[in-house]
Amino acid sequence: MAIDMNIQEFLVIGDSDLLIHQVREEWATKNSKILPYLHHVQELRKRFTKTEFQHVPRVQNEFTDTLATLSSMIQHLDKNFINLIPVNIHDQPAYCAHVKEEANKKPWFHDIKEYLAKGEYPELANATQKRTLRRLSNNFFHNRGILYRRTPDLGLLRLKQHLTEQ
Repeated sequence: MAIDMNIQEFLVIGDSDLLIHQVREEWATKNSKILPYLHHVQELRKRFTKTEFQHVPRVQNEFTDTLATLSSMIQHLDKNFINLIPVNIHDQPAYCAHVKEEANKKPWFHDIKEYLAKGEYPELANATQKRTLRRLSNNFFHNRGILYRRTPDLGLLRLKQHLTEQ
């Protein structure tokens, strides 16, 4: 598309450090399946006056990575058509307000919080549920009665609990 639009300077941003270094010809490739693609990229580079390849770690590229995943899932009969994906940017963080309350009136993260605070499983939990709880708890951090969710960029999100449970 860039060639069809007669673009002269081209910036390619990718989240694969390995591929970016290979395309820049800073690193060699041992994978014979990738070689034809690398040769094709080198041929395409000749059609531009300037090409630059930059690496952006996936952690710093979550939004773009999500859009790429969504676009790979969309199939359209006309291959040249791109469906618009409306994106709303909010100034405030979003809170999960649509999770239905459990029958026991406890929030969805109650068992995770109890497991992290006391190291105890729910009373009737089977082996599969215990294993799932251990796996899920790896994504959370409990401190002074407050449960935080770890985010991929090493930040923490506080889970607000609307119930007066300690």
